[in-house]
Amino acid sequence: MMPPVRCFTCGAPIGHLFEDYKDKVSHNKKAGAVLDEMGVKRYCCRRMFLSHLDAVDEIISYRGH
Repeated sequence: MMPPVRCFTCGAPIGHLFEDYKDKVSHNKKAGAVLDEMGVKRYCCRRMFLSHLDAVDEIISYRGH
């Protein structure tokens, strides 16, 4: 699934940060430290990063016949 463009709670734009976040977390950096480094301070916005599940690979297998 595509990451959200804005935070659902406060409406702050966060979509432009998702690629950088995924890249840094995949290199074994702690998620909280990465969000601090990127300047994501509100916990509603932090929750958008921490709870996002990229389920495209699972959904694509259920494509209609």
